[in-house]
Amino acid sequence: MDALSKNASIPLYLQVKNTLEAEIRDGKYGVDERLPSERELCETFGISRMTARQALKELERDGLVFSRVGKGTFVSEPKIDQQLSNLTGFSQDISNRGARPSSIVLSAQVVPANAHLASILKLLQGAEVVELSRLRLSNELPLCIEVAHIPHYLCPNILNNDFSRESLYRVFTRDYGHRLARAEQTMEAGLADARELELLRMTAPASVLRIERLTYNQNDTLLEYVVSAYRGDRYKFHLTLQ
Repeated sequence: MDALSKNASIPLYLQVKNTLEAEIRDGKYGVDERLPSERELCETFGISRMTARQALKELERDGLVFSRVGKGTFVSEPKIDQQLSNLTGFSQDISNRGARPSSIVLSAQVVPANAHLASILKLLQGAEVVELSRLRLSNELPLCIEVAHIPHYLCPNILNNDFSRESLYRVFTRDYGHRLARAEQTMEAGLADARELELLRMTAPASVLRIERLTYNQNDTLLEYVVSAYRGDRYKFHLTLQ
């Protein structure tokens, strides 16, 4: 490790953070490998415990590391580069990267469309809407909270499926003949609320990327309206413009 310059304009914690970040990117520390502890960093750099802690927190805020209570700080997997132009679902995206997707169903119910949902889904207020809320994981790491709203008449009895195991998009095609044709997405960044922090196992303050998606089938019928919150420290989104 390089010696710190205590007379430099860059704060000591950032010098430590930058040194560790360079070593991670150079492969000195691999994915899931533990970084030196706060005490070890203090001894190596001649810094205070507070400075060491702040350096590790900055790395965690940037998504380069994650902490395990009582065990230490470990190197994270690289951020997922999500192609916005691909009309695929979470399970397929994660599988394509060689990881193992899974889901925890938070709620699954048929609800009457309120004014907001009725307007978006082009339904009468009070019409039946399937509401499926899931926590989406990759290799057991929670990455996304996803709430889908589907006009019930397009997929009657769809909740008979176990969506902790089944892919929603696969069920659309297999059971109802809906082929995904196009989608419209909007995205904005924000701070995670208390529920998102808990479900996504993040420490405040933490950012999330909120995405709203309207997906249409081969008949240009609006099939689903999805609101998702992705971990900002684990995702980056890529779009090719032509």
